[in-house]
Amino acid sequence: MSSDLYQVIEMIGREKGVDIELVVHAVEEAYAAAARKNLRSEENMHSRLNRDSGAIELFALKTVVEAVENPVFEISLEEARSSFGEVELGAQVELPRPSVGMGRISAQTAKQVILQKVREAERDNIYIEYVHRIGELVNGTVKRFERGDIVVDIGKTEALLPKREQSPAESYGQGDRIKVVIASVDKASKGPPVIVSRASPKLVEKLFEMEVPEIYDSTVTIRAAVREPGDRAKIAVHSKASDVDPVGACVGMKGIRVQAVIRELRRERIDIVEWSHDITAFAEKALSPARVNKVQVVDEAGKRLEVIVDETQLSLAIGKKGQNVRLASKLIGWRIDVKSEDEKRKEVEAAFALMTAASEELRRTPGIGKTTAERLIEHGFPSLEKVAQSSLEQLCAIPKIGRSTAQRILDVARAHMDAQSPPPESAPDQAPQDEPEAEQES
Repeated sequence: MSSDLYQVIEMIGREKGVDIELVVHAVEEAYAAAARKNLRSEENMHSRLNRDSGAIELFALKTVVEAVENPVFEISLEEARSSFGEVELGAQVELPRPSVGMGRISAQTAKQVILQKVREAERDNIYIEYVHRIGELVNGTVKRFERGDIVVDIGKTEALLPKREQSPAESYGQGDRIKVVIASVDKASKGPPVIVSRASPKLVEKLFEMEVPEIYDSTVTIRAAVREPGDRAKIAVHSKASDVDPVGACVGMKGIRVQAVIRELRRERIDIVEWSHDITAFAEKALSPARVNKVQVVDEAGKRLEVIVDETQLSLAIGKKGQNVRLASKLIGWRIDVKSEDEKRKEVEAAFALMTAASEELRRTPGIGKTTAERLIEHGFPSLEKVAQSSLEQLCAIPKIGRSTAQRILDVARAHMDAQSPPPESAPDQAPQDEPEAEQES
């Protein structure tokens, strides 16, 4: 029949959800630590719990050596064989020590060791339980508040909802029910190891998964989701079935599905757009509810788009404090520059005027004939600057321009650009008497 002590250990293990053997090990460690403190011994003390009697056996662990140098940790081979029979050098033997009663300080030490071991075991169990559930939606209850953070009871453990993961539009009271997503699990943290969120875009995805059967069964997938918590969110959805409208499935009959998500997010606005492989088409939809006239790729490597809208749609496309274009940009993963038709027209006119002026300058430059200038402009060299930046081989590739002519054009263009460049500034500490000498050299 097991002892009362072992029954208590079994009870602690069941209550805390930790392995009973781990609690036993904690008790043994705690007793050994208390014995060292009580006996004021430096020996390598260990203890062992007898499951039947409840007695705790105390012993010192020593290494068998030929000649003892440190009697606290070593025992001679001769002495070891006389006490334990046949033992080998390097073996470790257990020397019994008398059990001791625990004083107040020793008992406190034992209690701290046991509690620490049990807490570590609990955290390990929680980590194993939740580390694979990151991104999952869970129900919880607001338990208490700690300096702006909220501690949430999620069933098997407490989780922390930090201020940074809260929506500015929401407030809660103790005992309120709350839906959260598991953001991270960290067993090394001092507080609750599970961190949950109400600000993550993953919350929007999981709420739609609850409300939309087509998302739950993967007919419709959410390809991207972004949000500014408490204010606005955008999600991009795609249907694997040609006969299923992904946006309509998420909105639901009379908007019932999307309204359920909006209510849970405390009236946060949600734009649902259809995802597309074509980045220009995707960008056009992402800027909803604004109507877009044209989308063009400015820099594919740098992922930069230019969007043209009517003057009446400009403020809607950009949104309050740039929110709409900012969220659209995050949703598609490209930078978006929004311009009105008037802005774009003025920009094109200004660029054309500059190009025309540059072309006229090229035509009037001494040393470059008018026919040659027209040929240069026709083949992508509309200005002296462009000609000066080109290579001899590039100019030779133009029909009816030979190598010597190309060299002459290049020399003229570069000389002209050098003449237009501002002279280098004199060094601040240059002596005045150096100036006439510099002029003479020039």
